[in-house]
Amino acid sequence: MKRLLTIQDISCVGQCSATVALPLVSACGVECAVLPSAVLSNHTGGFSSWTFADLTPELTNVEKKWNELGITFDAFYTGYVCESQIEPILSIMNSCAAPGAIRVVDPAMADGGKLYAGFGDDFPSKMAKLCNGADYILPNLTEAAFLVGDEPKLSGYTHDDIEFLVTKLHGLGAKNVILTGVSFKDDELGSAISDGKTIEYDFNPRIDRMSHGTGDVYASVFAGSLLRGRSAFESAALAADVVCEAIRNTKEDHWYGVSFEYAIPLVVKTLFADNAGSKDK
Repeated sequence: MKRLLTIQDISCVGQCSATVALPLVSACGVECAVLPSAVLSNHTGGFSSWTFADLTPELTNVEKKWNELGITFDAFYTGYVCESQIEPILSIMNSCAAPGAIRVVDPAMADGGKLYAGFGDDFPSKMAKLCNGADYILPNLTEAAFLVGDEPKLSGYTHDDIEFLVTKLHGLGAKNVILTGVSFKDDELGSAISDGKTIEYDFNPRIDRMSHGTGDVYASVFAGSLLRGRSAFESAALAADVVCEAIRNTKEDHWYGVSFEYAIPLVVKTLFADNAGSKDK
């Protein structure tokens, strides 16, 4: 069994970040270790207030202990982190990596044309350092624009716009880019998957509803699927299908998160059917 370390916050209420990553990566048949970057009473989207406990000092302490014990990981998956944690995370990725370990970076910092609460205007340049050398990055359109120094826009992207944006993201040093929130038609939404040579697109019918935590669901399934031997395109397609299934099963009055729990059977069925086929490793 592969072992993945996810580094992101624990929002105690809100169905996002580590509380999504742990069950979904585990459902993929991958051992999921968790290193919390912070503990919040609840996430910052839609709630009027929250508590925030910064765990930056613990990152270095944990790294030292893991080095002492010889603990390593086959993959790293980062989500919501603070500016002060970029360098410690890079150090952990170097010193605790098993041979061939991969890095999956979800630059969780913005959506809807603006940065999340608490992030300064210079934060995207810090996050870009984490993307440099990453095997896979998974920005949405807003995050992608901020990462490359562009002004984000909410719609109107053409094929040429997307491909130019993907090229600029590769220029940050990312080996593979999975750009989410891509749409060329009003009734579809999907992603652009690029290895730096070719770009493939995956689309699902658009569900006219905004749900918190869908990016975390997507990134968690994507990372877990990769560790099961699926390709980037297959992993992106499964991640999108799981997000759609979760949204469809979320009640209208459930505003603070997405009911990903109802989509776990889809993850298991896809990755474990017939022993996951010839692609499973």
